[in-house]
Amino acid sequence: MEKTLLDMTEEEKKEWRENRDQESKELKERINYEESKHDLDEVKIKLGGFYEELVSVLKKFCDIKEEYYSLVAMWIIGTYVHDEFETFPYLFFNAMRGSGKSRILKLISVLSHKGELLGSMSEAALFRTAKGRTLCIDEFERIGSNEKQGLRELLNSAYKKGSLIKRMKKVKEEYVEEVFEVYSSIAMANIWGMEEVLSDRCITIIIERSNRPEITKLIENFAKDPQIKKIKDGLYELQCSLCNVVVSKNIEKEWNNYILGKYTTTLHTYTTQTTNNIHTTLNQDTLDLFNKMDNAGIDGRNLELSFPIFTIASLLNSFDYTLETLKDIMTEKKLEDVVESKDVQVFDFVSQQPTLNNFVSITKLTNSFRIFIGVE
Repeated sequence: MEKTLLDMTEEEKKEWRENRDQESKELKERINYEESKHDLDEVKIKLGGFYEELVSVLKKFCDIKEEYYSLVAMWIIGTYVHDEFETFPYLFFNAMRGSGKSRILKLISVLSHKGELLGSMSEAALFRTAKGRTLCIDEFERIGSNEKQGLRELLNSAYKKGSLIKRMKKVKEEYVEEVFEVYSSIAMANIWGMEEVLSDRCITIIIERSNRPEITKLIENFAKDPQIKKIKDGLYELQCSLCNVVVSKNIEKEWNNYILGKYTTTLHTYTTQTTNNIHTTLNQDTLDLFNKMDNAGIDGRNLELSFPIFTIASLLNSFDYTLETLKDIMTEKKLEDVVESKDVQVFDFVSQQPTLNNFVSITKLTNSFRIFIGVE
């Protein structure tokens, strides 16, 4: 026969209350988990529908490589949760004239969060209105010129959260400092390519001239297209729930813990036991994703830029495909960086050679250059 509270000693009452409180806590956690899982599943289902619609619209109006449709669609979705990420990549479309780069920028501006297609804008207006918007900049040429200095400053900073631009403003007889936070989603397009500093902040997509009349002869009636309106209204309606999901996943913090756990040895702060503890805090799905990301060999700023896209992809069950696409883009970018760096190293090498009056073979020069740049 079970004791009632009246029959229990004070010690037994204390133990009973502790057990009751523990059971109550476990029940609440189980209920919260089930509710959050239901919310996550619901967001994934709705988001998956809008993602398919986005890909469909992009394929209807634009002719780009197959793997780029999903990448652009995820970037557009990312603009609706842009503020939840520490960095957000620029999209850069490089194409010859008549290849449809202006069309895809206009379409992105219509579909994105607070999107706007820019021809030109004053520096003051740009700094004051950039934060929280999606800026689509067409005919993005001569970025190095003096008249584009303000835009260049914006683009050098706006990919990273918390970046500030300061200006002095004259008020009556004195100057006061104005501070602008310019973190925003930016897509750009031009013919001649991107200079090195900005290229490091971009996911670059090459567009070739299309020969498909079913696309090139379509009128760009984006604002009146019912499918586009449905997608945009749906994404705005889903925005709050999607932000909550991204925040709750806390993926950037979990990734840092994963990296510390994997690469920190017993000689440092983290012990082997700590490493095991960090990995056991991750669920198996997240651990699998992190292992794939780590094995892809994407690091540094390229990893920072890829992270928002990886997060969106993980909600859409298209992570593996997206990882391969970004891996290819980043690998190509690294190869281009190596080629450009070697061009500079050649000039450096030649400038350091003594003046010679006799013939030197190409083989000897090549071997000397290899030693100079440290390549076997």
